[in-house]
Amino acid sequence: MPYVVTEACIKCKYTDCVEVCPVDCFYEGENMLVIHPDECIDCGVCEPECPAEAIIPDVEPEADKWLELNREYSELWPNVTVKSDPLPDADAFKDVTDKFEKHFSANPGQET
Repeated sequence: MPYVVTEACIKCKYTDCVEVCPVDCFYEGENMLVIHPDECIDCGVCEPECPAEAIIPDVEPEADKWLELNREYSELWPNVTVKSDPLPDADAFKDVTDKFEKHFSANPGQET
């Protein structure tokens, strides 16, 4: 049961989850993070750390569509292992819905 990052992360990119991940399975896009589902050990420590509540277990009904996105972009984006500042407007976007269609970027994040 890997965990996945959902659209709630878009335009926020809090990295509290990265800091607690014991296996470094987070990957960074320009405006969101994803989890590599084959690297995730299902420990769940990341889920409660996310201020945007963007991380869910893959058994949740809405997780199916995010599992493939997490898998695809974790193969393309750089691995992120260190906590960094969230995006400048993160707090303003934290509770916004339907962010994928309006704000998703396939561009990779900055390699650290």
